[in-house]
Amino acid sequence: MRLRITVLCLFTLTLGALTLVAQAPSPDAWKTSETLGNIDISELTPVQKKAVLKMVREQDCSCQCGMKTAECIMKDSNCSYSRALAKIAIQGVKDGKSLMEISKLMDASPKAHRPKLLEDAVSIPVAGAPVRGPADARITLVEFSDFECPFCSLAVKQVDIVMAAYPKDVKLIYKQFPLSMHPHAELAAEASLAAREQGKFWEMYQVLFKNFRTLSRNNILAMAKEIGLDMDKFNADLGSGKYKAVVEKDLADGEAAGVYGTPSFYINGKQYNGEVTLAALKPILAAELKGETKEAVAAK
Repeated sequence: MRLRITVLCLFTLTLGALTLVAQAPSPDAWKTSETLGNIDISELTPVQKKAVLKMVREQDCSCQCGMKTAECIMKDSNCSYSRALAKIAIQGVKDGKSLMEISKLMDASPKAHRPKLLEDAVSIPVAGAPVRGPADARITLVEFSDFECPFCSLAVKQVDIVMAAYPKDVKLIYKQFPLSMHPHAELAAEASLAAREQGKFWEMYQVLFKNFRTLSRNNILAMAKEIGLDMDKFNADLGSGKYKAVVEKDLADGEAAGVYGTPSFYINGKQYNGEVTLAALKPILAAELKGETKEAVAAK
């Protein structure tokens, strides 16, 4: 089974101020909740449960989100880092280990350490993918994203700011990565490709992300009409099924590159694990422009 089901949004780990805390019933619910999001702790005794909750409320999550482990679990229930740390704590109390021993196990886990800001370069096939920006740009920014992902939607404005700041030096390539937990994401992905047939991919990109919470088929058709598409052609293209293979290939390309959540960004082939803001990206982009790192984005 594809990895796309495992993580809702990778950049919930790194968007910092962009995190959608408003969606939680209470910003501080994690401090008092007797549950741990969708992690099952029902088999624990009351004493064991108390120990686990104490540890995850005090332990910093290692995903660069700036939250405690319990807080990250509650606000991004599919963060692989917070979930891994919580599972270590749960198994530790089941095994009768002391809190100190469990703490050492959590610290020793690979998930206890933040990923590199910029990973080693990988080859990403990009031929035929939607492109925005100058063809001869020295920096290629590849985005794997999901139109129904709230964090992907928030990243759009930040990417626009980066593109505006580097109009001659950065081009953006979009790759589809609809998560199976989002019921309308694949349809939205295919709709964006149908819009591309009429030269309006980026217009559809903007309107889909703006309305990520309401991506029903009828609403997507209304969006297509809103941006001025030929609706007979759009309906025919969308209903043809011809874009399914394109979406599946993008998913496979993403998984091969190491994508396990959305949005995922690659700078000249290197997965970027930092905040998607102009301030955070400036030193990375400056290094690329100086030729201090090598580009490895394949145009096959």
